[in-house]
Amino acid sequence: MTTEKELSIRYNEYPSVESLPDADRRLMEAAIRATAAAYAPYSHFSVGAAAMLDDGTIVTGSNQENVAYPSGLCAERTALFAAGAQHPDRAVTALAIVARTPEGNLVEASPCGACRQVMAETQKRGGMPLRVLMYIGGGGIREVEGTDALLPFSFSF
Repeated sequence: MTTEKELSIRYNEYPSVESLPDADRRLMEAAIRATAAAYAPYSHFSVGAAAMLDDGTIVTGSNQENVAYPSGLCAERTALFAAGAQHPDRAVTALAIVARTPEGNLVEASPCGACRQVMAETQKRGGMPLRVLMYIGGGGIREVEGTDALLPFSFSF
């Protein structure tokens, strides 16, 4: 006998970076600036991420590629690992993600599976929901409250 279940995901969308609440706007702007530090000679897809800690500190990261694929690291994990290493006693409350093309256009960015699992662990470590802000097409922002919306069946030990 099987039981069919349904999964739904709740999220918010904002029409622009400027329409975000002040703290979220600053976080997204930090992620946009972080794209400039990306090392992406192979994909030419520069990603920036910014993590906000529970005391308001912002830690940024960018994707760092390597010719020995998959030795590089995504922007999300770079930011989250830096936050954990530099501020081990602080919870990460929000993470902003954005990507930039070689022409300089901001484009939609969504975290890969490995990043989603690290985000779930970061949320668990912090003991509170980790809000995720993702730049989407047309200049808008998608916001999810907690990592379960992005990875509902995360690995847990």
